[in-house]
Amino acid sequence: MATQLTIRGVSDELSRRLTKLGKSRGQSVNTTALQILEEAVGIEAGRQRLTRYMTWSAADASEFEAALKSQRVIDEDQWR
Repeated sequence: MATQLTIRGVSDELSRRLTKLGKSRGQSVNTTALQILEEAVGIEAGRQRLTRYMTWSAADASEFEAALKSQRVIDEDQWR
């Protein structure tokens, strides 16, 4: 369930700018404000990273596996 959030003390200037930005995007002020807040706290960046990881090509996966290979080496001297 989504949480309701009340923001007090919104200046007239901020309200006008959010309204104008929302109209230019074809969105409500609420949607525009949510997108700005999500971007500010890094939610959208996390979604983009997740999307990138979910859409790896075979070459991307191969490169990732090659990078991990060096981390999977057992140092026998450390286990004696």
